[in-house]
Amino acid sequence: MNTENSSAHTFHLPILGIGFTIDSPLKVGRYGISSVISLVDDDFIEQMRKYYCEKEGLPYEEISQKDDDARARRTTAYLNLMGLILDRQVKALQSSPFEAGTEITRYYELLPDSPLKSKYLAMLNTKDRDAKEKIQNELRLQATPGSIDANIMTKLDRNIYKKGQLMPAEQANAMSALRGFAQSDLPSSIVFSAGLNPRLYSYSANFDDFFPNEAGNLKKKIVLKVSDYRSAVVQGKFLAKRGLWISEFRVESGLNCGGHAFATKGNLLGPILEEFKQNRESLTQELFDLYSKGLERSGHAAIDEPPCTKLTVQGGIGTFEEDNFLHSYYKVDGTGWGTPFLLVPEVTNVDDDHLEKLVGAGEEDVYLSESSPMAIQFWNLRSSASEEARRARIEEGKPGSPCRTNHGRTGFLFNEEFSDTPICISSRLYVKQKLEAIQEEDLTEEQLARVEAEVLAKSCICSDLSGGTKIKKGIDPDVTPAICCGPGIINFSRIATLEEMVSHIYGRLSLLTRSDRPHMFIKEISLNIDHLKDEIEKFKLNLTTNPPKYFREFKENLIEGIEYYRTLARQFVEEKQKLFLDDLKVQRESIELLFAAFTMDLHGEASSGA
Repeated sequence: MNTENSSAHTFHLPILGIGFTIDSPLKVGRYGISSVISLVDDDFIEQMRKYYCEKEGLPYEEISQKDDDARARRTTAYLNLMGLILDRQVKALQSSPFEAGTEITRYYELLPDSPLKSKYLAMLNTKDRDAKEKIQNELRLQATPGSIDANIMTKLDRNIYKKGQLMPAEQANAMSALRGFAQSDLPSSIVFSAGLNPRLYSYSANFDDFFPNEAGNLKKKIVLKVSDYRSAVVQGKFLAKRGLWISEFRVESGLNCGGHAFATKGNLLGPILEEFKQNRESLTQELFDLYSKGLERSGHAAIDEPPCTKLTVQGGIGTFEEDNFLHSYYKVDGTGWGTPFLLVPEVTNVDDDHLEKLVGAGEEDVYLSESSPMAIQFWNLRSSASEEARRARIEEGKPGSPCRTNHGRTGFLFNEEFSDTPICISSRLYVKQKLEAIQEEDLTEEQLARVEAEVLAKSCICSDLSGGTKIKKGIDPDVTPAICCGPGIINFSRIATLEEMVSHIYGRLSLLTRSDRPHMFIKEISLNIDHLKDEIEKFKLNLTTNPPKYFREFKENLIEGIEYYRTLARQFVEEKQKLFLDDLKVQRESIELLFAAFTMDLHGEASSGA
């Protein structure tokens, strides 16, 4: 398999909600760092385009929501603007002198140990003026930017209605976002997350940039964010049959991440990466066979060998040692560092008030909530303005959120339970009707309390996840920001510079402020146990459709994962090995105790039922 990594850095900045990384390419891209922006909210994207056109002295002509194909056109225009500005930044960087404090010096000082960094260091020690200048000219050309990648959450692909008429499938939300990306000038990647969307994936084949050019290169690439190996195989085959290559499998921990969390029945990150490690070559060949046939069917020229397919991983990484282990043992080509960058103001968009809250956040402040209107669990900062506003509305007797973005009615997150008109399940109208409806259901006191709490937990994250950006840019000072940090934020308790965070990733310094931080694999196990506890509670209340078999499978997967980690611990240095094994023992005991109690409850119910 070709695993050549052309990136200057060994990490990328993943998507961090709607607004946190919306302009990160203009903050880190010129230094060779790739980042991902969200294509969820085209109104917000248009606001950001206007902001940057004014900031850069470029002409701005509004693309109104009422204009034809507005969502796609807004996306294309913003991505092209990002590319134009980044190109200017790179040219300025490349022309700056190799002196202390210049952009090109910053570029090379940020790099990890690598042949390119060694060449830079050798240039600094070169005494001959002509030889030094020759190396500097070569280094200027090698100071290449990171990629401006974009994310589409595949589940956000609702159909669009205008004046009561269903619009063509191409006008659906995700379809329009993909078209906007595909029609842009960027040579970058689209990141598909949240699972297989057949019509969206098939639609990708309509755009030539996803197919190899005459030289066999791809201008636009497809990245699949997956939670396990099986998902990668299923989605990879679907795309390959249509002549579409997967340039990267981006493996993310289901629970030990920021934003939306997808539990995987106790399947842990280490065993999942092991499966990828053992099967990379065979998977590539299997996909390439399908890909070759797909190219032929679609009328594109065949290529002789598989294009590059990278394997990257993200979710809960917090130390250089963990990052280095993922690279050295699992042979990943890159890692994603998200949550810690929320404390780097020059890279992400968090307003001053919430920076202060993140700095002081403790374990109880970051929790897995039911806030998302997508009905998927969502990591939340309890003290955010969004959460404070939600609780205040409940106290005032006005639960539910006002819809600031109109997404609830244009097809992002809607429900037709009470009317033919789709409404968001976070909206005041839906919450009011739902609370009234559940009062009529035959629920026990405990069941009612749990269902009511989940209804009241919903927030308008469509608007609130871009709140920090809107405050920092002066777009809307009255928003109530939400913060979707992962649980790892509690290990970082001070604001950092880009240099400091990059140096933390590469082991040049440590920003950790918690000496008792568990290893990322241990933390993931504990998060899965917490999730299992919650599912068992819902089972006891008869509020889940999961049968007993689900819980047994969950437990078996956790135990198998722990046994895998016991063997893996041999790869650790002796000091770390003992602590890791001790932590594994504690986690296994917790599982056994939890499941013993659950089994007793099941037997008790069976006996009383008999």
